[in-house]
Amino acid sequence: MLLEPYYLLRGEGKLNHWITFFNISKNIIMAKKKVLVCGATGFIGRNIFENISNNSQWEVTGVYHERSPFNENDFKWIQADLTQSEEVQKLLKGVDIIIQAAATTSGAKDIVNRPHIHVTDNVIMNSLLFQAAQEANVSHFIFFSCSIMYPSGPIPLKETAFKADTDIDPNYFGAGWTKVYLEKMAEFFAGIGPTRYTVIRHSNIYGPYDKFDLERSHVFGATVNKILNCKDGEITLWGDGSEERDLLYITDLVDFVRLAIKKQNAPFCLVNIGYGSSISITSLTTKIIEVAKKDIRITYDKSKPSIKTKLALDCTKAKHLFGWQPKVSLKKGIQKTIDWYKSNALIVE
Repeated sequence: MLLEPYYLLRGEGKLNHWITFFNISKNIIMAKKKVLVCGATGFIGRNIFENISNNSQWEVTGVYHERSPFNENDFKWIQADLTQSEEVQKLLKGVDIIIQAAATTSGAKDIVNRPHIHVTDNVIMNSLLFQAAQEANVSHFIFFSCSIMYPSGPIPLKETAFKADTDIDPNYFGAGWTKVYLEKMAEFFAGIGPTRYTVIRHSNIYGPYDKFDLERSHVFGATVNKILNCKDGEITLWGDGSEERDLLYITDLVDFVRLAIKKQNAPFCLVNIGYGSSISITSLTTKIIEVAKKDIRITYDKSKPSIKTKLALDCTKAKHLFGWQPKVSLKKGIQKTIDWYKSNALIVE
């Protein structure tokens, strides 16, 4: 048997057969993983999509719905409504990895005044994606949860800090329990099908492509907008400024996603991803003012919606399992975000 290649070389037909077999085997080995990024025109999705599209081992496609795709000549795109079953099933055929960053999101105003917008569409689209992923034999599903189900507290919280009988802040009731339900649904599908799931409970993410308008943005984006466009030397914060948030720069989250794709082999893994410490809204605002080199006085409007919580994430699990830890300091992240904001002409003259 060891001499078989020698005999194959003596017959032209057999030689061609051998070469064909070799080429097929090579193509199988070199086949690219097909990666689908849902919500690729949104804040988190766009940053991930742009970052991983340059990987030669992955064939990356961005999914968009209503918002127009960017750089259509440089990236691969497909349009789909993720709340429609037939479109979702068609979308997932042949896909190896799904990065699910599509969601209905907003800031404190909508969370308080229109909490229902976080429930219906998010449940429908993710339910359809989970089911279709199983039917299409998708190998890995990365799902972005959040950290709003955690109770407010003085120390960083581990993944086990939330229990099924834990009360969720009333302002987060709809969005919080929706995320918990979807986490459990992911765990359910991980137990009955071929798809492994990575569920990311991330803290407040900030950076390029975030929402910066005052109506829809989170606290970081809204505060940057107010400071950089301030004309009268004074800005007003909603609430009393005592709320505390764990803020993580977007590239640190993207780094974890890349690690999860390469290293996460368990059927189901739920993991915290955050900076690991919290900062009050007043202190955050002061830091942004300092980095922006502005002379601005802070005032408060306690009649506006605000969510008084203190939260930081313990990310020991991410460090232990994946070797991940945040690299970008808050000061550096603020500077990077301000530079991007200015370069994209978002300052109103």
